[in-house]
Amino acid sequence: MWNAFTANLDVLWGFLVAFLVVVILTPAVGRVARVLGVVDEPGEARRMHLRAVPRLGGLAIFLGIFIPGLAFLDLSGAYRGILLGAAVATAVGMADDFRGLPWALKLAGQGLAAGIAIHFGVYIDHFSFPILGVHELPYWFSVVVTVVWIVGMMNVINLLDGMDGLAAGISAIAGATFAVLALELGRPEAAVLSAIVAGACLGFLRHNFYPARIFMGDSGSHLLGFVLATVAIQGSLKTAATVALIFPLIVLAVPILDTSFVIAKRLKYGRPLTEPTPWHLYHRFRNIGFTQRRAAIYFYIWGLALAGGALATRFVPFRSRGEWHLWPTVLVATIALLVLATSLYMVYVLEILKLHRLRAWASRRQADEPDQEQRLKSA
Repeated sequence: MWNAFTANLDVLWGFLVAFLVVVILTPAVGRVARVLGVVDEPGEARRMHLRAVPRLGGLAIFLGIFIPGLAFLDLSGAYRGILLGAAVATAVGMADDFRGLPWALKLAGQGLAAGIAIHFGVYIDHFSFPILGVHELPYWFSVVVTVVWIVGMMNVINLLDGMDGLAAGISAIAGATFAVLALELGRPEAAVLSAIVAGACLGFLRHNFYPARIFMGDSGSHLLGFVLATVAIQGSLKTAATVALIFPLIVLAVPILDTSFVIAKRLKYGRPLTEPTPWHLYHRFRNIGFTQRRAAIYFYIWGLALAGGALATRFVPFRSRGEWHLWPTVLVATIALLVLATSLYMVYVLEILKLHRLRAWASRRQADEPDQEQRLKSA
């Protein structure tokens, strides 16, 4: 009981300290970024801002994670590796913010950060899934899967960071959800780090929500992607929970879907995967007339709905000891339908223009059919 109380208290303090550090330091970091010329100018294909904005906010987020991390985490093992890897991820992002790194060098830096975490024992050594059960993974395969997961999440959050408040808000929701799940799964250290991430992101959102006064830049997106990926491993994937594999995929579904959508479009049109393109989901919101503030709120609602679905699969006892319980199962099914309805509504909203084009094409085709029949009769 006492240990649980202490863990909950550390989670709360970690969140508050991270929030305050980032809220206080972000304006100073923004001024330093302007002096150093680390400013994001409008005009890039993926960006939506109309004025120059400093983009070194990741440094404030790093300090907001690192300072409470030193105070509240046990740094004798895995979490030392996570903080060291986070420092490398932030440094790689800062180098890209300052000079712009070739994609191969950036990828190498991301791989180095992942390698540090793996060296300290942060890797996916098994997976558990309903019906399939628990399966141990060979070490070499664990390393490969972990590198792909960590590097992939760093790039996923990086690609999501194209609209004011979007990456910070979605990462805050993910961090808070992981904190609750990790506490329930008996992973207090992962819960503390997740809460720290949530606090740092909310503190940054104070300055990053539309109209943004500062961007996190690659330093922030690399950092958040790395920490969310590693804390998902320590707080969920390394447990024996039967749906552990599903938790991170549901919680991080918004940035994963956005990245998947963009990659599919680039492959379809033969564009390089590393080339910035205005094909993200937030660009589709802009194209149908949404303001950045309204689009961000829609994304937050979507992220919260998915987070609620992930929490429901863990906290509602719909199945225990091989037996299904009727009313808890009905409740989980209802929540799942609400999450599905929210996702389908988002897809509907984002596809409005395409549906208009489809209807216009169908109308033109119907108008052309009588003309074609008349020409055939004349022939």
